[in-house]
Amino acid sequence: MQILVTGGLGYIGSHTSVLLLEKGYDIVIVDDLSNSNIEVLDNIYKITGKKPTFEKIDLKDIRAVSKLFKDYKFDGIIHFAAHKSVNESLKKPEKYLSNNVGSLENIIAEIKLLENPINFIFSSSCTVYGQADSMPINESFPLKKAESPYGESKKMCEEILKKLNNSNHSFKNITLRYFNPIGAHPTGLIGELPIGNPENLVPYITQTAIGKRDFLSVFGDNYKTKDGTCIRDYINIMDLAELHITCLEKLIAVEDENFFKIYNVGTGKGTSVFELINLFENVNDIKLNYKIGDRRKGDVISAYADTTKIKEELSWSTKYSLENALKSAWNWELNLNKDE
Repeated sequence: MQILVTGGLGYIGSHTSVLLLEKGYDIVIVDDLSNSNIEVLDNIYKITGKKPTFEKIDLKDIRAVSKLFKDYKFDGIIHFAAHKSVNESLKKPEKYLSNNVGSLENIIAEIKLLENPINFIFSSSCTVYGQADSMPINESFPLKKAESPYGESKKMCEEILKKLNNSNHSFKNITLRYFNPIGAHPTGLIGELPIGNPENLVPYITQTAIGKRDFLSVFGDNYKTKDGTCIRDYINIMDLAELHITCLEKLIAVEDENFFKIYNVGTGKGTSVFELINLFENVNDIKLNYKIGDRRKGDVISAYADTTKIKEELSWSTKYSLENALKSAWNWELNLNKDE
């Protein structure tokens, strides 16, 4: 089966691409390389012994998207491609709406022309919940006003997918609301590779630990949490990648041509910033230099998942530990810098 993986050279996309190839799927990776590196393609080959088809395409270009669907016959699509920085989205909201929403609209336009139902997995985010009133966050919770244009763009994308489903067009979809993926592939050949300053906590930690940064900024220690720092649900990237295979197999097997499900994807456990820092220090036997900074606009106080629905309906739960994720993240950082 041929699967389109948009944003397939990015963090989650590259790990999922590896597992798809290892499972015997034929994949076509589409990426505009705006927040990824072409060298990831070679590392996917080193891990799997298979080189996927690659197309450098800006999915905002409707003509390029149309040509893509004329050149290939996809059985499934896993749509990762999106700008994902909460902080940048506050400064450049239009960039996020035009890219994240516009690219999906172009893909949906092509899906509507297909005769057979497509198996479609969409990467959403827990940011669609805003600051939830209680924890853990359940899929039935109302979607509040997003704290950032990034979160708003994901809400808009979900609405587009719901409209397509309600139109009775043959379309099988699973939307995954990710919490906070961390870690790297066990080989240390692929991992989170931020371009410029990291937006996520773990690459900031590893870059500080290796000396790329003088100190780690902790954005606020006066939140109403157990230690004053923000709480998040950190999930190992390998668990997250494997879930996409589970979802794809579910969509292929299900006969309902209007199948539509939304799932939270996390561990169900909240970990504070200080707890994560301490755990990283302990598992890697290293001391971090960190300073308390101002709160960062767009950050919610606490967010962790209720994972009951995905466990019951897909028989899926996380296998890898937080310690494993932090060890693999450090191994990835060491590999990145071994020649320096």
